[in-house]
Amino acid sequence: MATATSPRGTTGSPSTSDVGAFRRWAMLAVGTLAQTASAIALHGPAFLIPVLHTREGLPLATAGLVSAAPMVGVVLTLVAWGVVVDRRGERLALVTGLTVTAVAALGSATAHGPVGWGAWLFVAGAAAASANAASGRIVVGWFPAGRRGLAMGIRQMAQPLGVAVAAVTMAVLAEQHGIRAALVVPAAAAALACLAVGVVVRDPPRPARTVETAGNPYRADRTLVRIHGVSMLLVVPQFLVWSYALAWLVTDRGWSAVSAGTLVAATQVCGAVGRIAVGHLSDRVGSRMRPLRWVAVAVVVTMGLLGAAAHEEWGVAVLLLVVASTVTVADNGLAFTAVAERAGPFWSGRALGVQNTGQFLTAAAVPPLAGALVSWTGYAVTFASASLFALVALPLVPVRDEHATPPGPDTPPGMANPHSPSAMSWRRASRITGRVVSPEDRSGKQPVPEAPAGDG
Repeated sequence: MATATSPRGTTGSPSTSDVGAFRRWAMLAVGTLAQTASAIALHGPAFLIPVLHTREGLPLATAGLVSAAPMVGVVLTLVAWGVVVDRRGERLALVTGLTVTAVAALGSATAHGPVGWGAWLFVAGAAAASANAASGRIVVGWFPAGRRGLAMGIRQMAQPLGVAVAAVTMAVLAEQHGIRAALVVPAAAAALACLAVGVVVRDPPRPARTVETAGNPYRADRTLVRIHGVSMLLVVPQFLVWSYALAWLVTDRGWSAVSAGTLVAATQVCGAVGRIAVGHLSDRVGSRMRPLRWVAVAVVVTMGLLGAAAHEEWGVAVLLLVVASTVTVADNGLAFTAVAERAGPFWSGRALGVQNTGQFLTAAAVPPLAGALVSWTGYAVTFASASLFALVALPLVPVRDEHATPPGPDTPPGMANPHSPSAMSWRRASRITGRVVSPEDRSGKQPVPEAPAGDG
C-alpha cells in the first residue's frame, strides 16, 4: 500500500476549515477576475474583425486568423499549465501567466500588420491559458461539493463577462481610435488581475497522496474522454456566435458598431447569469451530465431557429441571437466541474488542461472556417449548420456513466446515485451546512489529512 505523501508533506498542512467564508468567496472573486482578464485577451480580438476587414484591408478569412491567434497559443500550453498547477500550485501559475499576458498584449499594441499582431496575440493567449486550469482548481479545492456547481457557475461567468467587456471597449476603441488603442484593454485587465491574485489567492489544500487519490483517472473508464468530446462539439456554436454576432449585426442588419457592441455585451451578461443558474441546478439535481444534455437540446433548437430567422430577415432573429448567446455558453461550467471532480486533486490541473485544449483547438478553427463559410453561403446557413454539432453531441453525453461507474476522488457522494435517499439527504445537508456531509462524517471517522497544492 502506498505511503501517504504530498508535494509538501502533511505536517502542519492547512485545511479548508482554516479559511473563512469571506476569504473563500474573495478567492472566488479574484479567480473570476483572473479568468475574465484571460477571456478578454483570448476573445477580445474577435471584435476587431470588422475594423481589420474594412479599415486595415484584410480579407475576412485573414482577419479571422488574427483573431484566432490567442486561441492557438492556448491550445499549445493548456496541458503544460495544468502540470504547473498540479505540481507547483495555483497562485504561482496565475501570477506568472497574467504577467506575461499583460506584457504580450502591450507588445501587440505596438505591432504593425497581421503577422505582428498575430505573433504577439499568440504569446498573450499562451500565457492567459494559466487562468483556465488554476482558477477552476481554486473552486474545486476551496468549495464543498454541494456548492461547487454554483461556485463554478460564478467562476464560469467570467468568460461571457470578459467577452462583454471586450465588446463595449475593444470594438468601440478600434472603431474610434484604431486597433492599437483597443489592444491596451487586455493588457490593463491582466495587470489588474495579477495584482489581485498576489494579494488574495492562497493555494487550496489537497488530501494525502495515495494510490487511490493520485491514480490516472483516464484508465478507470471513458467518462472523461466523452465529456471532452461533447465539450469540443458544443464549443462550435458558442464560438460561432461570439465571433460573428457583431459582424452580422453590422454588415447584415445595418447596426452601428456601438449599438451592436452594446447588444453583444448584454447577451454576454445573460450568458453569465445562465451559467450560474445551470450550475446551481446541477447541485440540486445531483448531476452535471443531465443538465448538460438539456443544454445541448436547447442549442440544437436555438441555432436552427436563428438560421431560419436570419435567412428570412425576421426581426425576431436578433432576439434569437440573444437566446443563442445565452444557451451556447451554459454547458462549460457543467463540463468543467465534472472533469475536475472526476479527475481528482492530483490530476485535475492536467485534466482541465486537456478539456480546454480540446475546446480551444476546436474554437481556434471556428473563426477562419466560419468566415469562409459566411463568404460562400451567408450568415443564415452558417448559423443553422452549427446546430448539427450539438445534435451529434447529444448521444455522447455520459449521463448513465456518470452514475454507473465509480466516482473520482473529488466526486461528491450525491453524484454517484442522485436518486437514492442518502444522496438526497447529502444534498440537503451540504446546502445547509456549506460543506460535504459524507458517510464518514456521520460515522465519526476522521477525514483524510490534507496538504497544500504546491511544491514549496
